[in-house]
Amino acid sequence: MRVVLAEDLTLLRDGLVRIFQAYGCEVLEAVSDGPSLLRALTTHRPDIAVVDVRLPPTFTDEGLRVATEARARIPGLPVLVLSQYVEPLYAGELLSDGAGAVGYLLKDRVMDVERFIGAVRQVADGGTVMDPEVVAALLGRRSADPPLQALTPREREVLTLMSEGRTNAAIAARMFISEKSVSKHSNSIFLKLGLERSEEDNRRVLAVLAYLQA
Repeated sequence: MRVVLAEDLTLLRDGLVRIFQAYGCEVLEAVSDGPSLLRALTTHRPDIAVVDVRLPPTFTDEGLRVATEARARIPGLPVLVLSQYVEPLYAGELLSDGAGAVGYLLKDRVMDVERFIGAVRQVADGGTVMDPEVVAALLGRRSADPPLQALTPREREVLTLMSEGRTNAAIAARMFISEKSVSKHSNSIFLKLGLERSEEDNRRVLAVLAYLQA
């Protein structure tokens, strides 16, 4: 897996490089600012970009804006964004093109190295990974809406796990139910939310998250 990394904190950047190398990933370039990131992405066209939201020179949403511009130039470019805080608006911007292959994680998740690498690989393979705290914030912000009120507690749990990018098998294992039950809950969720059904789990997660931020 070929990676371009953008992180302005030297210690974290070097640590991430070492983690990627330890798991057999090739770090094509590790940069510390927005302009360098855009150049690296358009030059290398990596398998995935792992990007801090806030980069020089603005230290606001520079990393996210560059990643979005790069995806416009390279359709479907996988991007995993790292953030210090839960910022649902940024997650919404990342998902806005509906192309998938995106992830949004809090930086604390890097401490669980194997799970972090698993998330990176999932995004690189075209999947979607949302931090559980971001999903909870999205659900909480829209919880008063009639469609979400119609969901049962079990369906909300399934929806949350789906939004984190988990497969039906993983959801079944987490909830100690059968995959058939997960499928039944999923169909009910999409019916209540007025979303079209899809055989593609990634597309379904994107649709749910897009709805929650509408």
